[in-house]
Amino acid sequence: MNDQDSTPLRCLVTGATGYIGGRLVPELLAAGHQVRCLARTPRKLRDHPWAGEAEVVEGDVTDADSVADALRDIDVAYYLVHALGTGSDFEETDRRAARIFGEQAKAAGVRRIVYLGGLTPEGVPEEDLSPHLRSRAEVGRILLESGVPTSALRAAVIIGSGSASFEMLRYLTERLPVMLTPTWVRTRLQPIGVKDVLRILVGCARLPEDVNRTFDIGGPDILTYREMMIRYARVAHLPPRVILPVPVLTPWLSSHWVGLVTPVPAAIARPLTESLRYEVVCREHDIRRYVPEPPGYPLTFDQALKLALRRIREAKVITRWTSAASPGAPSDPLPTDPDWAGGSLYTDSRQSLVSAPVSTLWRVIEGVGGDNGWYSFPLAWSVRGWLDRLVGGVGLRRGRRDAHRLRVGDSLDFWRVEEIEPGHLLRLRAEMRLPGLAWLEMYAEPDGDGRSRYRQRALFHPHGLLGQIYWWAVSPFHAVVFGGMARNIALAAARQADEDGGGTPVG
Repeated sequence: MNDQDSTPLRCLVTGATGYIGGRLVPELLAAGHQVRCLARTPRKLRDHPWAGEAEVVEGDVTDADSVADALRDIDVAYYLVHALGTGSDFEETDRRAARIFGEQAKAAGVRRIVYLGGLTPEGVPEEDLSPHLRSRAEVGRILLESGVPTSALRAAVIIGSGSASFEMLRYLTERLPVMLTPTWVRTRLQPIGVKDVLRILVGCARLPEDVNRTFDIGGPDILTYREMMIRYARVAHLPPRVILPVPVLTPWLSSHWVGLVTPVPAAIARPLTESLRYEVVCREHDIRRYVPEPPGYPLTFDQALKLALRRIREAKVITRWTSAASPGAPSDPLPTDPDWAGGSLYTDSRQSLVSAPVSTLWRVIEGVGGDNGWYSFPLAWSVRGWLDRLVGGVGLRRGRRDAHRLRVGDSLDFWRVEEIEPGHLLRLRAEMRLPGLAWLEMYAEPDGDGRSRYRQRALFHPHGLLGQIYWWAVSPFHAVVFGGMARNIALAAARQADEDGGGTPVG
């Protein structure tokens, strides 16, 4: 393989349901390559715009057999997964998965592995790094020693619409005109725009076969986090921010502070804030020798910010940090699935006649959550979200990727879209901290004479006595929360039909 070869390559992308992987697939396709995705839950990729162009296979990087199958006939394998947040033993899980992947890639005759990890600080022993950075560095080393030529890219803060780092920066700056901040706001960083990350990832597919090394990647600006917030405020046309560093905020307190102010939960904020304690600046820019920089690249920090903000305004956020399932999120079958194992199942069912056609009702259903809210007792939803944040859950502030359209796998506040039958069914699975499993289903069905029927079903499968107690403790509020939701969705659809000129009185 050489950099002048234009023959399409067969590429495997792991982590395609995640933030970077979900954006890399269409870039590889646009470059003319064939793409196969390895996913634990293939249906999460079903509604992506590129779904019909890429092959999707089911498997897990910790399962050698599924990895071997996925790597068959592959030229370049992208390793974009990590086990962060899956428990205290996530480093061992990362270590085992990387070894399996490297061994199976060598056995399959893969010609290159491309890995995206974290930029590590100079002069800091690996054992002194945060668990997050230490694990990412170890994974890179394992892949480099696999016997397969590997390019291990190391990036610091990635700036792009929907990235966890960008969302953290955005919400801290927008919500706090005066900030008492941890001392890490003085740490120097070298951020990089997500467009540059993707450009380099695609370019690495054609590196010469004798290249087996790490590459530091970063944008042209070296900034402190304080400077990043000040420049964000300027680019976003916000009043100047007052930023006062204080020494008392430990990484643990910092993560909960970030979790309180931003949509990024403490479980994800902690490794980000721990990493910010170190100065992470590129020590070399050798990747430029292999992946040319076209005119206008690399993007400056301000350019990356402007592009990210424009994508948000235009509702063109392709993936978000919430694209990957949250740590500890349930994956058990729905109680109506054939492999449902039985046990207690509680349901709350509601329905309403709607003076609107099905298409109008469906628009309202598909628009729930985020800024549109949940159509009932906002205080109750907010309190439930805050309680979830307090116990380390995702809370209610993850919002939506797109204000109008949903796809399978999207996060939706503290739910995740599990199934969509356009115009008929939206099924959500709860990712809040619960003593059991919970789903919410919303149906739009025709009822004749231009009317429709809204059907809603909440399901809860309790785990143990605590789950039983939880259900009966919240049951008295269902009439207000779920009953109000059914009524108000019907009313919202009727109002929309009136505005469209298609309303029909319900007799």
